[in-house]
Amino acid sequence: MTDRPAEDVWQYPRPPAVEPSDELVVVELGGSEIVRTSRALRVLETSHPPTYYLPLADVAPGVLHPVGGTTWCEWKGSADYFDVVAGGRTVPAGAWTYPSPTPAFAALTGHLALYPGRMDRCTVDGEVVQAQEGDFYGGWITSRVRGPFKGAPGTLGW
Repeated sequence: MTDRPAEDVWQYPRPPAVEPSDELVVVELGGSEIVRTSRALRVLETSHPPTYYLPLADVAPGVLHPVGGTTWCEWKGSADYFDVVAGGRTVPAGAWTYPSPTPAFAALTGHLALYPGRMDRCTVDGEVVQAQEGDFYGGWITSRVRGPFKGAPGTLGW
């Protein structure tokens, strides 16, 4: 667990901000460690727990399989998706990247985000992450952040 002060997600900015993180982030899938990094970026947006963007260079080889289709973020631009495959498990469209993000989010180039709730386990500085509710969001909830968080049923209009 981290000894960093707790953050109120309602104090995060809109438009979102990107900040580097030296926290140790570990992602496990199919009995394998597929990411281990202390070079993540956190995207912080009002009402959402942080989304961690992990360096593509720190993802285990062969884990990411590009899939068709894109989505559009008003802040970051066009996202491409990957199936995440390890240890006999496949998570369809479980990770995404912004190969050519908007200038304000250029730092995300060469990074990917993933849905922590679809992986076997994600940790930040040894603390197991709770996934943000909702199929659209990829927020990582730890003791470092306080809500309430957007994403659960009934929160769309917040």
